[in-house]
Order: sequence, then C-alpha cells, then structure tokens
Amino acid sequence: MIAVKLKHLAHCRSGDKGNTSNIAVIAYSPELFGPLKDQLTAEKFKDWYRGVVNGDVTRYMVEKISALNFVCENALGGGVSRSLCLDNYGKSLSSRILSYPIEVDTSLISSLINYPSQTK
Repeated sequence: MIAVKLKHLAHCRSGDKGNTSNIAVIAYSPELFGPLKDQLTAEKFKDWYRGVVNGDVTRYMVEKISALNFVCENALGGGVSRSLCLDNYGKSLSSRILSYPIEVDTSLISSLINYPSQTK
C-alpha cells in the first residue's frame, strides 16, 4: 500500500447554494473508485474541513460514474453573498479535498494520474 493525494485518483466539481456546498469527487477510473469509496467517508470528509463545515455532511454514492457527492450544510459562512470569507466558496472547498491522502495498492500506481513516479 502507498499513500497518495486524492488528486491522483479523482477530480472534483462543486457548487454552492445559500449556505450549502456540494462537492462531487469523481474517480478517474472504476478501479480507483474502490479505495476512494472505502476511505473517504462523510465523517472523514467533515473532519478534513474542521472549522469550515459546521453542519452535517451527507455522502451520496453514484457508482455508475464512480463518484461520491458530498452535501455540506452550514459550510459557507452564512452564504456566498453574506460571508466575509472571500475564498470559502464551493470551488475553493473542492480544491482542498484534492490533497486528502488515500491509501492505494501498489498495483494501481499505473492507473494514477500525474503521479510523480510516472513523470521520470
């Protein structure tokens, strides 16, 4: 097993509405979805955003497209137009999760995207 940043397994899309942020984490391939869905739970996701996401986090699995969708309540400082935080929008939050560490089997290294060992 090897720990890699989530950005090597998946990409993110995000949105926000009021004080709720929606972040989708989409695996680059079905074989990379396994470690992602096993390790990135709603609880771990919320803990990663400790102090930022103050409400519930609900995780929805969308297996047909190898994606996890996280709905984060009370995550935008009162809402985009009400918050004094300039970078607390959904796009900023989705970028932050890309550095989350995920353990993958070494047999999956060739499936990772832009993993450092591939650029040498």
